[in-house]
Amino acid sequence: MTAPHTNWAGNHTYHAARVHEPETIEELQRLVAAGGRLKALGSRHSFNDIADTPGAQISLARLGPAPVLDPERRTVTVGGGIRYGELARELHRAGFALHNLASLPHISVAGACATATHGSGNGNGNLATAVRELELVVAGGERVTLSRERDGERFNGAVVHLGALGVVSQLTLDVVPVFEVRQDVYLDLPLDALESHFDAITERGYSVSLFTDWQTDTVNQVWVKRLADGAPSEAELFGARPAPCRMHPIAALSAEACTEQRGIPGPWHERLPHFRLDHTPSAGEELQSEYFVARQHALAAVRAVAALRERLAPLLLISEVRTIAADSLWMSPCYGQACVALHFTWKKDWPAVRELLPELETRLAPLNARPHWGKLFTMPPERLDALFPRLADFRALARAFDPRGQFRNTFLERTLGM
Repeated sequence: MTAPHTNWAGNHTYHAARVHEPETIEELQRLVAAGGRLKALGSRHSFNDIADTPGAQISLARLGPAPVLDPERRTVTVGGGIRYGELARELHRAGFALHNLASLPHISVAGACATATHGSGNGNGNLATAVRELELVVAGGERVTLSRERDGERFNGAVVHLGALGVVSQLTLDVVPVFEVRQDVYLDLPLDALESHFDAITERGYSVSLFTDWQTDTVNQVWVKRLADGAPSEAELFGARPAPCRMHPIAALSAEACTEQRGIPGPWHERLPHFRLDHTPSAGEELQSEYFVARQHALAAVRAVAALRERLAPLLLISEVRTIAADSLWMSPCYGQACVALHFTWKKDWPAVRELLPELETRLAPLNARPHWGKLFTMPPERLDALFPRLADFRALARAFDPRGQFRNTFLERTLGM
């Protein structure tokens, strides 16, 4: 494949002169060993230049091997390019599941883990927390495998690697027995109820998402994903009423692309995401930003964003608030702290969004909000140094894996000072 080509949203045109599409790990090793600047390319769902390079990109889309399940260890080993929706179907047929899924099943496993993309739920770590082993093809073409059991802190530093260490050739993930989920949507949750009962609301399900445009004193929608245990759906949720029909997070849009709701039980992989694998969730006419604050700052963060409602109104399509468990992965926004994520889906107007983001980040700065690596933010390296306590260690790890900078790019230079 030759350039130019763009990310999923079409807001960034990659500078890479060529995109290689290896089908085997050996072919990938030869490409890396040949030298020159390289970056791995997953499903292209990042909204910034994290996967860009002036050299060549390596698409993981065709990279094997096929998933290999180990029922005794409760693991599955996959090629870096597989998408979550495709993996989930194979696991489900074999009687197994992943503990968590993101809102889109269309994203690649390697790309999601590299950026700490997360899913939701009070007790659920982000998708990268399922990684038990990680194989990278590093500078020179060597294959390096790191494991949770054997490599300890070095492993914790490498899982959320931002593409700085090499190209992921395969991952081994923890799996759990298959389970069923049902999804209920509630409308117009009063903000004062959210203030009074935030913990109770987010504990109502295995995963809970709050969708709001911040323009009124209510949360537009609450999506509650519960384990299907036979208990009836709640008649109301702290003043929010059940939706009379299936809903899209943006109420004016068709819910055809969304996963089943209305309390109807179904397989985990057909309920945990918000959108269906067999539908395109949107045309990509959007931009996204996301910030993570420690769980204890949840209500302060909600108030800080609500205070910007007039500035948000012209640019925001919808915002989502959700919770994620703490983890020990150095570059994860949830490193060392359970988090509340505040996600923003913007209209595709980057000059106006770029002007707004510093104001939003300033409002959230007292709460030490950390950004999502694959989305749009404007924080400089010195601010990120203060927010990510292992960032200096990560820089050292990146230098050890890639001493000549084969995998460095403008994103790493601009955000991490590498």
